[in-house]
Amino acid sequence: MRYAGWIALAGCGVLGLAWAAVAVGAGAGKPASPLYGVTIPDGYRRWQLVAPAQEAPPLDELRATLGNEVAIRAYAQGAGADKPFPDGTVLVKLAWKHVPSPEFEPASIPGAATTVQVMVKDSKKYAASGGWGYGRFVNGQPVDEAQHRTCFACHQSRAKARDYVFTRYAP
Repeated sequence: MRYAGWIALAGCGVLGLAWAAVAVGAGAGKPASPLYGVTIPDGYRRWQLVAPAQEAPPLDELRATLGNEVAIRAYAQGAGADKPFPDGTVLVKLAWKHVPSPEFEPASIPGAATTVQVMVKDSKKYAASGGWGYGRFVNGQPVDEAQHRTCFACHQSRAKARDYVFTRYAP
């Protein structure tokens, strides 16, 4: 009887390891950005708001940047303004075309979604791009390599002094 109990326990352990392997590999098939291998993070829509933005024409978009816990803590400690963001920081920017509100004409509301953009800080993995990996996704799929080649150049030319991050924390 004791032997059968150990066999059952070992069987449960093997089954548990199999489930763990499935869970770890679950994200492996997610669409990843060319050049950087960045994916859309699971659960990002539950992250804290960093800041909203309204982009002028020709983009004409409403945007919201969300940050993981590492990002929010870093902003609170002055990252972007006085010091760099730590590895593990992830920022996700959602963008929509803006349209007039049918209930209140002077207001703009989100219309059609345009992109989800992701920045991941890993100073070793992305050393050649200021420590950041980039992903730009339309309808859940990464855009082409040519568009991803513009990410770092744009951030470098316009936001290098802020650790390559455009978004300032909204009070």
